[in-house]
Amino acid sequence: MYSQKEINELLEQTSLFIKNSEDKHYIELNITQLRNVLKFHEYNYYVLNNALINDYEYDFLFKLLADTEKNNEHLITQDSPTQRVGSSLNEGFATVQHLVPMLSLDNSYEAADLLDFDRKVKEGSNLPTIEYCIEPKFDGASISLIYENDILVRATTRGNGVEGDDITNNIKQIRSIPLSAPFSKYGIQQIEIRGEVIMTKAAFHQYNESLIQQGLPTVANPRNTAAGSLRIKNPQEIAARNLDAFLYHVSYLQTNNNTHITTTHAEQLAMLWDCGFRSTEKEKVVVKNIQEVINYVSAFEEKRDNLPYEIDGMVIKVNNLALQDKLGITSHHPRWAIAYKFKARQATTTLIAVEFQVGRTGAVTPVAKLTPVFIGGVTVSSISIHNEDYIKEKDLKIGDTVLIERAGDVIPQIVKSIIDKRNGTEQSIVFPTKCPVCNNTLYKEDEEAVWRCINIECTAQVVEKIIHFASKDAMDIKNLGEANIRKFYTLNLLKDIPEIYKIDFTKIVTLEGFGKKSITNLQTAIEASKQQPLYRLIYGLGIRFVGETTAKTLANSVEHLLDFQHKTIEELQQLEDVGIKVAKSIQQFFSNASNIHMLQELAQLGVQLKNLKKETVQSHELAEQSFLFTGTLTKLKRSDAEALVEQYGGKIVSSVSAKLNYLVVGADAGSKLEKAKKINSIKIISEEEFLKLIG
Repeated sequence: MYSQKEINELLEQTSLFIKNSEDKHYIELNITQLRNVLKFHEYNYYVLNNALINDYEYDFLFKLLADTEKNNEHLITQDSPTQRVGSSLNEGFATVQHLVPMLSLDNSYEAADLLDFDRKVKEGSNLPTIEYCIEPKFDGASISLIYENDILVRATTRGNGVEGDDITNNIKQIRSIPLSAPFSKYGIQQIEIRGEVIMTKAAFHQYNESLIQQGLPTVANPRNTAAGSLRIKNPQEIAARNLDAFLYHVSYLQTNNNTHITTTHAEQLAMLWDCGFRSTEKEKVVVKNIQEVINYVSAFEEKRDNLPYEIDGMVIKVNNLALQDKLGITSHHPRWAIAYKFKARQATTTLIAVEFQVGRTGAVTPVAKLTPVFIGGVTVSSISIHNEDYIKEKDLKIGDTVLIERAGDVIPQIVKSIIDKRNGTEQSIVFPTKCPVCNNTLYKEDEEAVWRCINIECTAQVVEKIIHFASKDAMDIKNLGEANIRKFYTLNLLKDIPEIYKIDFTKIVTLEGFGKKSITNLQTAIEASKQQPLYRLIYGLGIRFVGETTAKTLANSVEHLLDFQHKTIEELQQLEDVGIKVAKSIQQFFSNASNIHMLQELAQLGVQLKNLKKETVQSHELAEQSFLFTGTLTKLKRSDAEALVEQYGGKIVSSVSAKLNYLVVGADAGSKLEKAKKINSIKIISEEEFLKLIG
């Protein structure tokens, strides 16, 4: 989409806007270029996966544009990056008609189906061989986009194929979909393109982790999450899910002179890619005949689990557009395309029981116990069924024959119960009103689907909290893993978090598997954890809604952890990324006398509650300096080196730019080193020099 000359100019403009950010007249005069700079960096990050500036710099430029537009509303344009942000709730979704109906695809499951499809295409075209284009069949949610005069004017769901819901405001939250695209350079005035909204496997796992941190039930699979996101009323929630989109078909276009600008489907994909879309241009393959199609799709099925997103098959299309028009469509599907579906990774089994488990935040989660069944490469015998509402929605009963599904490395889920196989002996699943561990009454907040045990002495929660406290991302107490914590708890050697620092090692000596060396290692790890940075302690406390990033924000805002006893909800909300829900949770934690007593006990046992970073960083050479590491370090792990930078007040950035202060170079350094050499302000140092720098 961009030539090397344009890239260099846009990178230079990036630096100019950062340099001249305080000159309001300069920004107003060059606001169009500022928008172009932001669009350029969005394209590189969300489409090409190639960030050219770090998150801080992007956010800085975005805020600069937003502030300028706020003070000059007449300068706001429809395709400005600021117009992605949804500031209000969607009250409803209007039903609108597609320019061209969105038809389904005919399905095939074996080579014979593809041969029959090829036979029909040849009969309809009177050609001996047909060139086909093959691309992935994404497991997501179908969308249709309309651009007029280069501007995105409407986005809709598939709906019934003729009409769909207008979800334009929501689609604007997906950053791989451009708000404007240079179709005019192809002479196109209006175009309707089709695609699929997906959630990558990485985004799916990241989203589930965020739900766990908030004490909310996890979602079952990327497809349902992506599809369900399209009609969420709050656009900001969609932005938080990091959805993606692939565009793979031009259904309608109107040009200035009504001429054909492309002759093949592959050329259309290339055009979409050139206009800034994540089209299937890089995923597609063009083959000369149906036998090559069969060979390709058969081989590709083995690779599906290695993809960063879920697919459930391949789509085969006649490549020649004129031939597509000649073949036409039925009332159901086009005659020029077919979906080859991979083998379903589903199985039926029996739901034999339901167990109710209590997690670290007190959330009670029902777990279906199944007759073991092999599916998707693993044997499945347990599946989370999330919450009471989920059970009612799926109409699940003990004794049901259920259809389960496992796609790739995604958590198995129950698709449905097979009602026709019921014989009358099935039993309803009764959700408990008392905690299955401590027998205290369960509670559910109005806006949640989860029942919780709020007894802080509930043994199930205590064990999970100790496990979280000692985990790698929290206090990182090596040799005190989940298995040892559960063993020590059962033997009454460990009953709460402070007891970690009071373990009677004379009793552990008698346990099987604990020799002198392992006990020494455990003692050393426990002692070392007392000096962990404050943010690790905050994260380890397991405060609801407080993840690692928020923990760092909180740690940087105080000199001592107990200062939070005196913070109001309003003061907490002044901190970055701390909303009302998070602020209330923090205040509730530090208003609880038992929690304060626990923290005071930890301090007496030697655990550091002070923000040592605040005490030491101001005079340290690393304070407020930005660092980037490249190549292989020999004396430190990359993560440990980055942690040292943050410990002394420095910042880690993700890319080389004029804002970078230090590039630390290890063995086999690559392009980052070459780029840094061109920027005089960057200090390039070795690992040894870095170690001297931090003292």
